Amino acid sequence: MPDDKIPWPHAPSHRLASTGTYFVTASTYLKHNHFAGAHRLQVLHRGLLKVSATFGWQLEAWAVFSNHYHFVGHSPGNEETAESLSAMLAELHKKTALWVNRLDTAPGRQAWFNYRETRLTFQRSYLARLNYVHQNPVKHGLVPVASQYPWSSARWFERTASTAQVKSIYRFKLDQVKVFDEFEPDAAW
Repeated sequence: MPDDKIPWPHAPSHRLASTGTYFVTASTYLKHNHFAGAHRLQVLHRGLLKVSATFGWQLEAWAVFSNHYHFVGHSPGNEETAESLSAMLAELHKKTALWVNRLDTAPGRQAWFNYRETRLTFQRSYLARLNYVHQNPVKHGLVPVASQYPWSSARWFERTASTAQVKSIYRFKLDQVKVFDEFEPDAAW
């Protein structure tokens, strides 16, 4: 294995050599709630959707919070790798950091920390993570029903997918999904 890099222990290594479907989590630096409040969440939400579309990533599920976000997305079909994910998130984080730092009069502050990605290769894992992302606002205690949270895809999913698809995905148990999600988003949205 001479070509393998030894991963730095304090940061996730990004393995993006293959196209496919990825589960992504990104967080703010020190889990600070830089995007607390409806207006800030709206800007981050809109930014995620616009930048991912610009880079050709097709998001299937997403949830945006004051200090982190998750999404399940397909890498662009016209690319040989998923390496555009790093550039996409770098652009999203740069734009939103500049915006929120200007708002808080905190120029140069580090707003974002890093991201983790997992390539989803098994259908059950993929479907369970779709449900995980949709139900994440409920997990964090922000809403009693996922579709009530405005900055996630749950409402869109329930409106556009068939009843059978919604029931099928929402049946997947979340207690077996292993995701680093030790965040406490601000409840004031």
